[in-house]
Amino acid sequence: MRGARWAPGGRLLAGLAVAILFGLALAGLADSAGDGPGKLATASLAAQDLEPGSGNRAFLPMVGRAFVCPSIPGASYGAISVNSTYGATTNAESHPDINLAVRGWQVNGTAPKVLVDYGNAGSDPNAPQLAGLFASSRRPVFTTLYQVYDWNWTTNQRGGLLTKWPVTLAGLASTPGEQVRVPSAGYSIGLSIMDGYQVLVLYATPERITLKYTREDNVVAGYTLHVENVCVDPNLVSLYQSLNRAGRNPLPALNAGQAFGTARGGEVAVAIRDTGEFMDPRSRLDWWHGW
Repeated sequence: MRGARWAPGGRLLAGLAVAILFGLALAGLADSAGDGPGKLATASLAAQDLEPGSGNRAFLPMVGRAFVCPSIPGASYGAISVNSTYGATTNAESHPDINLAVRGWQVNGTAPKVLVDYGNAGSDPNAPQLAGLFASSRRPVFTTLYQVYDWNWTTNQRGGLLTKWPVTLAGLASTPGEQVRVPSAGYSIGLSIMDGYQVLVLYATPERITLKYTREDNVVAGYTLHVENVCVDPNLVSLYQSLNRAGRNPLPALNAGQAFGTARGGEVAVAIRDTGEFMDPRSRLDWWHGW
């Protein structure tokens, strides 16, 4: 507007407002990404390209009200004892094998967004079937593919990207609000065949969960599933937090096909491990039988 001027007090107020908004944005990013090197990696699930195809990505936090995850209607959650305290997890929040955000990940923009066939795959007919993540048990549509970082246990620091497989974390297309479930496997961790427990919950926050297909509180043997960018049922998170504080024995347990949360948006990301090794979630003969 012609002749308009900023009064000294107006500049001060404007600067203060910008500083407050910037501080809130940084706090929001920290809250959403957790502690450790995984902060920006978590944000990468919603990062925007600065230039299409350039590989440069900006992490732009949004300022707004905290999103509250909904409870699963009619859901109840049980717990089961851990088989052994040998190798049991301590400090799960900062453990790079339990909280995937501690490791972090990077987008792989060159890997094909299709199911792949590996010649040595399919040796276990009882492996978890990832189609069961959603109630429709549908063919996957891969939205974004990622590579997880390795961990240097000697220095206790993040290493380079894992490269044995081109993809170690896969984003699957989802409908916001649809239920996310435990993929079934040909194994049971229950005390009896009647309770039907399929997995232990090794870690749970409002935005991620780690599931184990044995009753050990570690990823050393058997299958482990990390699910990212999911809205975990707050009742399950509360149960996990309570049992974690009490010493992690017992831990929450879930049945095959049981809903544990809902999709936050258009992508739910999954990483699957076999005896600790990160595998390719796109492997048809391992995790997508019949597709």
